[in-house]
Amino acid sequence: MTDVLIRPAHAFDATFCVPLIQATIGRIGHALAGTTDDVAAARTMLGFYPLRGNRLSFEHQLIAQAPSGEPLGVILAYPGDHAEALDDPFRERLRALGLPGHVESEGTSGELYVDTLAVTETARGRGIGGRLLDAAATRAAALGLDRVGLLVEDGNPAARLYVRQNFRPAGRRHLAGGMYTHLVRDLT
Repeated sequence: MTDVLIRPAHAFDATFCVPLIQATIGRIGHALAGTTDDVAAARTMLGFYPLRGNRLSFEHQLIAQAPSGEPLGVILAYPGDHAEALDDPFRERLRALGLPGHVESEGTSGELYVDTLAVTETARGRGIGGRLLDAAATRAAALGLDRVGLLVEDGNPAARLYVRQNFRPAGRRHLAGGMYTHLVRDLT
């Protein structure tokens, strides 16, 4: 789809992005929010979305938008070197709830870490995910990073997209009860 606009997200994009992000990250969202319920996790994310300095902030997101203005997808990506600090607000929230303040940071040093890539169901299969990944690669290069990285859960059909986008395996991780492959796309 060549006429898709990729633009920075704004705080007002929360009602589009948050449900799509939670539907994509599932149990990781539960772990961040300290809940096992999608609605409660999304409610927590809505509170963090307009704030800067956390992993779910609008400031780390790009939106794919149709010419009509309809949002079609979102990519949430930040420098892996910042992952620990971006997770601190979630650790603080969990401790305030009386829960262990453990949040495993996902980003890896030296890469732009794609935390979430999500496309609406009606827009899938139209190249939007690839466009968002290309935009993340452009952002990584602008930040002086030489790779884009992400985690893909075993069995996720999106793995085919990542192969087409020149991602390669770079290790395995256990996270929030699931097994993931760390994939990287070198930019140099």
